[in-house]
Amino acid sequence: MIQPRITNLQEKKLVGIATQMSLVNNKTGLLWAQFAPKIKDIKNRVSEDKISLQIYPTDYYANFNPTTEFTKWATVEVTNFNEKLPEFNSLLLESGLYAVFDYKGSSLDTSIYEYIFFNWLPNSKYKVDNRPHFEILGEKYRNNDPNSEEEIWIPIKVKN
Repeated sequence: MIQPRITNLQEKKLVGIATQMSLVNNKTGLLWAQFAPKIKDIKNRVSEDKISLQIYPTDYYANFNPTTEFTKWATVEVTNFNEKLPEFNSLLLESGLYAVFDYKGSSLDTSIYEYIFFNWLPNSKYKVDNRPHFEILGEKYRNNDPNSEEEIWIPIKVKN
């Protein structure tokens, strides 16, 4: 299966919109439908990449329940917050250690997450850290397409 690269992420400045949702009440499509048409108005983007980001409650994985709500963001990285449009929120993604999985497949296929959390993580020297999880949706990303490519970033720290 996929072996991640372990990367120390440098701080990123993100702008976008967020909503509360759960896996059962998934609003990702609505969130991106609201945000995507406005991306062209953001003048100080770092790249063409889009970033889909999740902020989970502290005990999310310890007490996993698909109805537990978390915050989902649709964002892009910017050089600074000075030119932020009023309809967007700012998010400072702090630096830290991440396992980065280069994933090819449909965003509807959850088997990659099953592999990460039930196979790779338990057999690695790492555990999930309580920081944002995110996906970088680059030029090869195609929503729900089996040939789509994205990077899955999982926050980690060394097990005690």
